[in-house]
Amino acid sequence: MTLAQQIITAAVVVLATMLTRFLPFLVFPAGRPTPKYVQYLGKVLPSAVFGLLIIYCLKNVSIFTGSHGLPELISIVLVIALHLWKRQMLLSIAGGTVCYMLLVQFVF
Repeated sequence: MTLAQQIITAAVVVLATMLTRFLPFLVFPAGRPTPKYVQYLGKVLPSAVFGLLIIYCLKNVSIFTGSHGLPELISIVLVIALHLWKRQMLLSIAGGTVCYMLLVQFVF
């Protein structure tokens, strides 16, 4: 990339970042109530995103070959147990990830 292209790229990235940061405050000012559809999306999208991530992460797991999906299953059970116990998302995600990595590297 030339210097001009690098400057243009950096400027576009800065502009896009600023737009995504400031646009919600411009579209939904503090004095007006939040529209019902935005409230609805705020309620359903987090669960939908997690469901999508679970499907994406487990799409190539084969229960008929290799470790038969045991590292994934054990890690999922640990994530559920940690979440039910502590109710801290970061702890649940980190615990499941560390468990999975340790199982894949040292056990299976």
